[in-house]
Order: sequence, then structure tokens, then C-alpha cells
Amino acid sequence: MTAPGPVLFVDDEEPLRIAAQQTLELAEMGCLCFDRAASVLPKITTDFPGVLVTDIRMPGMDGTALLRAALQIDPEFPVILVTGHGDLDLAVSMMRDGAYDFIEKPYAPERLVDAVRRALEMRRLTLENRRLRSQVAPLIGTMDSLRGFSPEMETVRSQIRTVANSDADVLIVGDTGTGKGLAAQALHAASKRADRPFVSINCAALPADLIESELFGHEPGAFAGATRARAGKFEHARWGTVFLDEIDSLPLALQAKLLHAVETRSISRLGSHDRIDLDVRFVAASKSDLEETAARGQFRGDLLYRLNVVTIRMPSLAARRQDIPMLFLTFVGQTADRYGHPAPQVPGVVLDAIAARDWPGNARELRNAAERYVLGLPERGEQASPVAGTLADRVAEHERALIAASLAANAGRLKDTYEALGISRKALYEKMQRYGLDRESFTESDS
Repeated sequence: MTAPGPVLFVDDEEPLRIAAQQTLELAEMGCLCFDRAASVLPKITTDFPGVLVTDIRMPGMDGTALLRAALQIDPEFPVILVTGHGDLDLAVSMMRDGAYDFIEKPYAPERLVDAVRRALEMRRLTLENRRLRSQVAPLIGTMDSLRGFSPEMETVRSQIRTVANSDADVLIVGDTGTGKGLAAQALHAASKRADRPFVSINCAALPADLIESELFGHEPGAFAGATRARAGKFEHARWGTVFLDEIDSLPLALQAKLLHAVETRSISRLGSHDRIDLDVRFVAASKSDLEETAARGQFRGDLLYRLNVVTIRMPSLAARRQDIPMLFLTFVGQTADRYGHPAPQVPGVVLDAIAARDWPGNARELRNAAERYVLGLPERGEQASPVAGTLADRVAEHERALIAASLAANAGRLKDTYEALGISRKALYEKMQRYGLDRESFTESDS
């Protein structure tokens, strides 16, 4: 296991440096010691993975000046101050100026280890947050709407790239909010039809008495009120792509006409026998399993087999939890841009909690949560149910939430989890037992 850190420890007293180094190394944390503040500054960078522990009273540059210099390099860099009894007021003041924590001399070794461990975890989350933001930025173009670094989303993007330039009809299957419409748009944008129309039709939203006319068009006198000829949506989509969302909502009688259009690539307007040739690609989407629907007689099997030349399955957020933090950051940035607000910082602990949550509404629900976050609105009754209990209770609940989030993000893999948390295997086992966490609840088969 890679040791977390390193910890930069600054004190002009050699015995204290030696003791601190031994304490931290026994706790499996790397430590670099310095006797002067100026010597440590070159080590501090915006991507340095460790933290700084510094005495306040030192010759030359003191700890408060070092704190300010470190925060100028990185305003989120964790700095722990070591203070004598007479410096308590100063230390509290420095906390307001950005110090992460302070330790009063003389301190127990456990106090140093605990403060450093918490600071390292915060640093890990901060750097992870930044990494996610930097990864979001280059994701621009055809696949921009299909963000995610999970194997599941890479499979979706690979399928789209593979079939985009063919004329094969495609069936996209997935739960509500998984991005079926975005996948259809990406498929069109990556195809040779990209500069032609993309006509999206929500089959569930079409009025029952007008659905045939909407799709196929009509001639004057075809029905009461039809005073002039009108082209249907299929005609508008010629040389482009027709996207049939919620295709399982189409009445069976209309499915027969759709089957004919798909097979012959031609239609006739209502009230006419003239054939209109269609050069279109059909992409259909359904949230239900159409094979089961067809077996129940509620969907035509021949239409299903004509449409699903290629089937793309959109994964739920539960099946790709590792993508949730990046998606949330993306939605936060998009919402802030839309409202003309500066994008708020999202602490790592918030991202971990978001990754641990169930999102039955998938990306659509996550986007709504991001919008509430940007607007500063409480999530899931936070105002009505403030955190209660002693400080120890709150810290324990926070630790449990972090461990659960990491287990979820790593699909229950213990080695990945304890390395991500920066703790030993034994410590993870003990904490899981203490908090009643079962790795089987987080495995991929249960996602």
C-alpha cells in the first residue's frame, strides 16, 4: 500500500522533529522534516499530495508567515499549526485566516496522527475534485453529452463510434434519465447524416387522434379539419435521422404502418396512395424490455427485430457510480453558466456523499440536485433535519459516510477502498465492523 503524504514537518527543535518523524512513520505516513520555514516552501505546489505541520515560533520566517505563503501558492493547502499555550489566541486567529487545525504543545502522539490523517484525507478529496474538473474540461464534441470514465460508458461510446457511419437502425434501451436521447443525438452527430435533420419524436406525447397524421402527414380532406396538405415528421427527416423515443407507447395498429415504413423506407400520406421514398435512419428508444413487451403481445415482434439491428444499453448511475462526481461537477458548471453565477466549489466530502446515494431518476435527477446546489437550496430536507448528537457522534457518522461512499465508488473492492482512504487493511476491516458495513452490499452484482 502506498503511504499517504508525505507530511512536511517544520520545527527548529531537533528532538521534536525526530519524535514527530517516528510517530508519523509508525502510523504509515511518510514525513520530511525541516528546521527552517523557508526550506519547505519549494516543496509546496498546487498538486502536492501531502500536508504541512509547522511550529509557530521559529527564527526567521515564523509559522504564521509560512501559513500565508503556503496559502498564496494553494488556498486549499492544509496547514496544521503547532503552538505553545501562550499562542492559543494567535492560532485561533490563524484558523480564521485558513489554517486547517492547530495542536497545542505538549501533544500526545495520537493527537498529531489524528490531525494529520484528517488533513491528508481532505487533501486527497481536494485533489480528486480538481482532477475531475480538469477531466471534464476537454470533453467537448460529439461525445460531450456522454461523459463518464467508467467501462460501461466507454462501451456505449465505442458502440456509437462503431455504428455511426453505417445506416443500421439502432435500438437504445435504458431506464428513465439515463441519456437515451443524448445517445441518439451523439449517434446522429457522428454519422454522415450529421448536417441533415435530426427529428425527435416522443411517441408517448403525441395525441392519439393525430399521431398518424403527425408521423406520415396528410392530404387535404383526409379527415375533418384537414384543409391543406401537410408533410409529416418522417418527411421532414429525409436524409437525416428519425428518433422514436418511448416507442413502446405506439398503438399496435400504428406499429404495423411503422414496420412498413422501416422495411420499405417509404410512406404514404393520409388520404393519398402516392409513395414517398424516405432516405432516413431510424433510432428507437425504450425504457422497457421490448422482448418481454412483445412476448406479452403489447409490441410487435417483427418491428422489434427490424429496429434492433444494433442495441445500445444505457447504464444507470447505480451501475457506474465512479462517474457520479464528475457528472455532478459538470452539471454544477452548466447550471452556474446558465444562471450567470460563478461555479461554487464542491467539497470532496460532498462528492463522496453524492456518489454513495441512489439516483433512481439517474442523470436527470442528478442534474436537478446540481441545480439546487448552485442555487443554495437544501437537499432532501437538510433544513428540517439538522445533524444532531455529540461531536463524537457526528465525526463517526461522517467517517461511516466516507467509507460507505468509497466502498460504493470501488464496487466493494477492499484493496482499492483502503488505498483510496489512506488506511491499512486492518483499519478498514475494524471500521466496517464497527459501522455495520458489509462489502457485499457494494459489489457490482448488487449495483
